[in-house]
Amino acid sequence: MTDEGGPDMVSFREAARRVVAEQIAPSMTHQRVSQLAKDDPDFPPVVTIGRSRAIDWKLGRPYFKAKAEAAAQRDSRRRMPSAE
Repeated sequence: MTDEGGPDMVSFREAARRVVAEQIAPSMTHQRVSQLAKDDPDFPPVVTIGRSRAIDWKLGRPYFKAKAEAAAQRDSRRRMPSAE
């Protein structure tokens, strides 16, 4: 993950892993990322690389952060546990 240079392309599986690792949401699967890519017109642009599909994490991170915040407003189970 860099803040400089070109895009930070990640597979759907890696995007799901980063959503959890960066504590954006308590859980995420690559299947859910795929479903969002298919159904949500606001999803970041998808690039096909071989048999994999990828997104630029620099665009994906703010997208997933906004989705997680909206979900947390609707359902307390979607909130990240506090670090107490």
